[in-house]
Amino acid sequence: MPVLTRLIPSPVVVDIRPGALDDLASVLADQRISQSGRLAVAVSGGSGAQLARRIAPSLPGASWYEVGGGTLDDAIRLAGDIKAGRYDAVVGLGGGKIIDCAKFAAARVGLPLVAVPTNLAHDGLCSPVATLDNDAGRGSYGVPNPIAVVIDLDVIRQAPARFVRAGIGDAVSNINSIADWELSNRVTGEKIDGLASAMARQAGEAVLRHPGGIGDSDFLQVLAEALVLTGIAMSISGDSRPASGSCHEINHAFDLLFPKRAASHGEQCGLGAAFAMYLRGAHEESVYMAEVLRRHGLPVLPEEIGFTVDEFVRVVEFAPETRPGRYTILEHLDLKTHQIKDIYVDYVKAIGS
Repeated sequence: MPVLTRLIPSPVVVDIRPGALDDLASVLADQRISQSGRLAVAVSGGSGAQLARRIAPSLPGASWYEVGGGTLDDAIRLAGDIKAGRYDAVVGLGGGKIIDCAKFAAARVGLPLVAVPTNLAHDGLCSPVATLDNDAGRGSYGVPNPIAVVIDLDVIRQAPARFVRAGIGDAVSNINSIADWELSNRVTGEKIDGLASAMARQAGEAVLRHPGGIGDSDFLQVLAEALVLTGIAMSISGDSRPASGSCHEINHAFDLLFPKRAASHGEQCGLGAAFAMYLRGAHEESVYMAEVLRRHGLPVLPEEIGFTVDEFVRVVEFAPETRPGRYTILEHLDLKTHQIKDIYVDYVKAIGS
C-alpha cells in the first residue's frame, strides 16, 4: 500500500495581524493549548518586559520568568525554574535569543512552546532549532516546532528598524540556499524534499519581489509569513537545508572568525547570498538581489559592515569549514584566495560600489 499523504509538522495556530497580542489568552484557550491559563512566560529585560506589563492583566494565571541572555546556561536555568511549576505551555515573548531559550527549555521539560516574537530579525521564530551560545562558541539544538506563533504587527512596527531589515536578508537568502540544494542534488545525489524546497523558495521570492518596505503593513505581513513558512519548511525537511546554504556558511564564518565584530545574522546572510549567487554564475539574479537589499538598507559589500576586502576573502575561504558535509557552491568551486579576490572585484563592478 503506497503512502498517499504525510503529516506535516507545523503550528496549530499562526496568528499574524495588528493587535494579535491583545488576544493571546483567548487564542490559546480557544485552541485548547491552555484553557486554564497556566503559562510560563519567558521574557527579556527589554521589549519583552515592557509588553509583559501590558498583557499581564489578561494572563492572570501566568508566571513570568526574566531571561538574561541567549546562552545554553540561560536556557537550562529557565528549564529548571519552569519544571517546578505545573504549566500547560511555555511562551517565549521577545527577540530571537529569548525565543530560542524558551524553545530549548520547553523541549527539556516536555511542554509545548508558543512563540511571540517582538521583531522579525530571522527565520528562527518558527524553526525546529534553538541556537544558543555555549562554551565552544555557538550551538544549534534540535527542538519541536512551536505549537503556536503569534505575531503582532503593531509590536513589530515598534522594533528597531535594523532588526526588521535583518529578517529581509534571512528570507531572501532562501533563494540561494535552494540553489545550493539543487546543485548538491545534481552533483552528489542528495535528495531534495520538493515541498520544503517550494515553501522556502516562494517565501524568499515573495519578500524579494514585494515593492513595499518595512513601514508598510502589507510588507510586514508578507515578511512575517515568509519567516514562518521558512521555519515550517525546515521542519518538513528535517534539517535546515531549505534555508541554509553557502550564504549561511559565510555568516557562520563571520561569527567564528570575528566574533566581536560580526554583524547581525540576517545582514550577513543577505550579503552572503548576493555574493554566492554571483559565484554560481547567476549574475542577473545577484545584481537584482543586491538592488533589493540596498533598497531596504541592507549591506551588500563587506565594507558596509566594517570588514576589509581581505577579511571578506578570508571569510569566504573559511566558510566551507563551518558546515562539514554540506555541499554548496563554495565546496563545488573550491576557490583559492586569488580566485575569490578576482571574482569579488567582478562582483563589485556588477552591483556598483
